[in-house]
Amino acid sequence: MSNASYQERRGQIENYFDRTAVAAWATLTSDAPVGRIRTTVRAGRDRMRATLLSWLGEDLHGKRILDAGCGTGALAVEAARRGAQVVAIDLSPTLVNLARERIPQDVAHLVEFHSGDMLDPALVGHFDHVVAMDSIIHYQTDDAVNALAQLADRTSGSIVFTFAPRTPLLAAMISLGRLFPRGDRAPWLEPMAEARIARLMKAHGALDGWACARTQRVSSGFYKSQAMEWLRS
Repeated sequence: MSNASYQERRGQIENYFDRTAVAAWATLTSDAPVGRIRTTVRAGRDRMRATLLSWLGEDLHGKRILDAGCGTGALAVEAARRGAQVVAIDLSPTLVNLARERIPQDVAHLVEFHSGDMLDPALVGHFDHVVAMDSIIHYQTDDAVNALAQLADRTSGSIVFTFAPRTPLLAAMISLGRLFPRGDRAPWLEPMAEARIARLMKAHGALDGWACARTQRVSSGFYKSQAMEWLRS
């Protein structure tokens, strides 16, 4: 991994989600009314979260899951309702605090929240599954694959993650977004080609013995995302 590029990008993402975008994300991830565009984004995220959870299975009792990039905790809560012990981490302390406030009391004992880097070695122990929903979408492909490889080193079952698929429409949307003032815009997405991700992961020494099981794309208005599931053989 290019440690400098990963660290620089991580800092930009943390600053944006912990300061600029907190109010918007708090609203988007709630039941509060939103505009037409954000309604499509909310629907797309709901569909993607349901897809990733379906890949994990309905019965997660006895499983330990890392929710890498937990945001306000929606996926962590659903995994806990299926019986999983969840370690949920996000770069934004503000979003993590919101997740703690929102978690239902009946599953609160099953979710352990942290703020910080999903690669932090202080996250003790191994996991049956790692979920990285919209967590690597701002990193270059090489950095993203290397991050997944580090997570794989402590995972026994599967890694499910999403990325921004490389399409002409998404490229145009990103170019338009870069016209906004730097202080107002989100860290731009880094579109990835599925074939290149697969090639880099197959060639990565730390991912020897892992294989892609399935992929699925979700498109809902301005939300364009693709999921991949990798299993340890």
